[in-house]
Amino acid sequence: MTKRYWNIQLEDMLAARVHLGHDIKQWNPRMAPYLYAKFKDNHITNLTRTARFLSEACDLVFDAASKGKQFLIVGTKKEAANSVARAAIKAECHYVNKKWLGGMLTNWSTTQKRLCKFRDLIRQQKTGGLNHLPKRDAAILKRQLSHLQKSLGGVKYMKKLPDIVIVVDQQNEFTALRECITLGIPTIGLIDTNCDPDLVDLPIPANDDSIPSIRFILNKLIFAICMGRSSSIRTTTIRPSHTKAKQKRKEKMKDKTEMKEKR
Repeated sequence: MTKRYWNIQLEDMLAARVHLGHDIKQWNPRMAPYLYAKFKDNHITNLTRTARFLSEACDLVFDAASKGKQFLIVGTKKEAANSVARAAIKAECHYVNKKWLGGMLTNWSTTQKRLCKFRDLIRQQKTGGLNHLPKRDAAILKRQLSHLQKSLGGVKYMKKLPDIVIVVDQQNEFTALRECITLGIPTIGLIDTNCDPDLVDLPIPANDDSIPSIRFILNKLIFAICMGRSSSIRTTTIRPSHTKAKQKRKEKMKDKTEMKEKR
């Protein structure tokens, strides 16, 4: 995996409060290698390690995006919900920011049926099909649509299991994380001082309760995904032109040799 420069500055992380951890009493001893100090009964995260792991995560998602891999971003608590939705929409990723339905990934066949039903209801609403139904039936379907929008709105176009899952809060999204572990789906996770870094494949030690901190980490990852996707587009558009140029050169060489032979 090629290492790239992602402009991760310690000053920016300090301004975003990435370094602020939980109360000392709430810490997880497995987070010890990622901590820098104690300050006013709180742990302080080592931002040098945060920068290193965030850079590795950016390299990983860049390479994955350039190969057309699909991402799912999970963050349902109120501090993360808006940032998750904005980031995912910007990078055209799937996301869950309201409520995680148990078995969404491990019971994928059932989830697919729900998604088909959801897309069908959306189509009926857009075409005005619900208006032609009796009021009672239309009201029931509209309630179903509202419920599905809340739980599956960010994954309505997900046709298969994601290739990489980004988890914003390990404690809050433990069910989603456990499903990823069961299925062997690679995970990238923000880990605060009360988390277990061994549960995710690529941990990013950071404050997962601060909106600026969550936004900072997500913005870096999303930028890397967008760059990876654009590099993939450039590669696919450049290759055909190269092959055409080679063919033209070969044809010219062939014509020249034929002319010489005739002489």
